[in-house]
Amino acid sequence: EHRTLRFTVTTPNIGDADIFIGDPNTHMDPNGDGNFKDSDGLFEFATCHNHFHFRNYAKYELLPVAADGSLGAPIQAKKRGFCMIDVTPFHETSNGSWVYRSCGRIGIPGNQGISTGWADTYVKSLGGQYFLMDDPVAPVTPGNYLLRITVNPPFVASNKEPCPALDTNGFCHMFKESDYSNNVGQVYITVPDRVGKTGWGPGGNDGNLTSEASDDEDRPTK
Repeated sequence: EHRTLRFTVTTPNIGDADIFIGDPNTHMDPNGDGNFKDSDGLFEFATCHNHFHFRNYAKYELLPVAADGSLGAPIQAKKRGFCMIDVTPFHETSNGSWVYRSCGRIGIPGNQGISTGWADTYVKSLGGQYFLMDDPVAPVTPGNYLLRITVNPPFVASNKEPCPALDTNGFCHMFKESDYSNNVGQVYITVPDRVGKTGWGPGGNDGNLTSEASDDEDRPTK
């Protein structure tokens, strides 16, 4: 058992067009021979969930806040891969129907993306939606922190890693955008030196977490 700091993240499509990814199988195995050697590098296969995850979609960071308000070195969550589907209607442009609802598995077509006016929501009970508080390398000790979420984050492509879009600073992004400056959401939090009787959910009203939901089209909506 481990102590974890869990959180929910919602990533809305506020643009005027859909984010279309399509079937991960066509990215992982373009020639259909069952071998991933010809993958375009946009996805990776997650053995823990038995489906494909889109790479470099979001970055989760926890930054210690000092007494003078300065920020320390960020602690990064372990979550690396994502499945983008329509989960939550975000504003009045959503018409009540969703288009993208299937992550896809080996040999089973998926349809990933986010419709305009909709959001993908990663609830706190999903695998990877946490910081490991008792991590032996980067523990989360009691104190004040800034929780920062960056969507479509900048990155430096490693060898053979795709760089679909390049910004004016020379960093790669998975999606080309007209404005990269509005992709960060952050909130100040306090990690107490002890938790309540359950220590799970706002106010301890959610009971104990006994299992993690799979990050797929059957994910819960709250």
